[in-house]
Amino acid sequence: MTSIGQDTSVYFRTELEDAGDIELVVVLPTFRRPEHVIKTLKTIVSQRPDVAFATVVIENDDEGLAGAAAAKDFFLGHPSDSIVIVAHQRGNCYAYNAGWATALENYPNLRAIAIIDDDEIAAPEWLDCLITAQEATQADMVGGPQLPVFEDASGQKWKRHPVFTPHYEATGPVPILFSSGNVLVTRRVLDAMPRPFLDPAFNFIGGGDADFYSRGKEKGFSFAWAKEAWVAETVPARRTSASWVRARSLRNGAISTMLEHRRDPSIGGRVKTFGKSLALLAASLPRGIKLWRKTGLFSAGLYHFHVAVGRLMAELGLVNEQYRNPEKN
Repeated sequence: MTSIGQDTSVYFRTELEDAGDIELVVVLPTFRRPEHVIKTLKTIVSQRPDVAFATVVIENDDEGLAGAAAAKDFFLGHPSDSIVIVAHQRGNCYAYNAGWATALENYPNLRAIAIIDDDEIAAPEWLDCLITAQEATQADMVGGPQLPVFEDASGQKWKRHPVFTPHYEATGPVPILFSSGNVLVTRRVLDAMPRPFLDPAFNFIGGGDADFYSRGKEKGFSFAWAKEAWVAETVPARRTSASWVRARSLRNGAISTMLEHRRDPSIGGRVKTFGKSLALLAASLPRGIKLWRKTGLFSAGLYHFHVAVGRLMAELGLVNEQYRNPEKN
């Protein structure tokens, strides 16, 4: 491996195009999913956008390196412009930051990055759909659906739960995005946002992406949704238990409170956030009944209640690790 900084090393790279010709980089962080990262890479190299693109894989397990080794073997058999790096500091925010910085440092004419996770596979025209939506809307960041594929057939019922459903239904401008698992970020955003892009304080809590979007919105950046730019996300059986879904819902609420406190940490801001949490708790019953009727899933009807409770737990400092970080990896 070749060190390119205290926290990042280059594990492997291939160059087919001149680096100056690369305009788009697909960023793929990975952590202990060597088999699935190969599935993800197969769907990346099969993309045929109208611009030259490269792939940056970020290994975040510098002890095992299974993902890096799998990616290297894949690129040896499927030559394409690629860099495999190792982010030595553990945490998803560190991994994303290393990948984004590597893309900027190695491809001077970069116009945008597209991010996909190592438990996802991309639609055949994923990149084209993201690019088309960005060009049509001129949005600074474009997201797409992460459609769940449940490993356990009995988990199929959770498909209707808000934890697993896309945030938007139609292609076009949207107020904000929430997930980094399927998104296009333009160069002007990367040039304008301070580094580190994602705050490492969210490494093991979650919400680093939501915080990034929130700060981006404050800077005036715009957002759009590309319904056709879907990725299929593999959902293991452990994420289809009622306890995991409940913990994820509580975490969503806690993160929303944390972000609001960051935006306005004043006493007035905290009072406003607390009042909003109480209002959401009061509204959770009628909203829950409506969602229960719509989905036919009783647990979905509890989602708004759990989000409101998570918000209040964060307000009172009662969020423990179970609810702050339901198992993701």
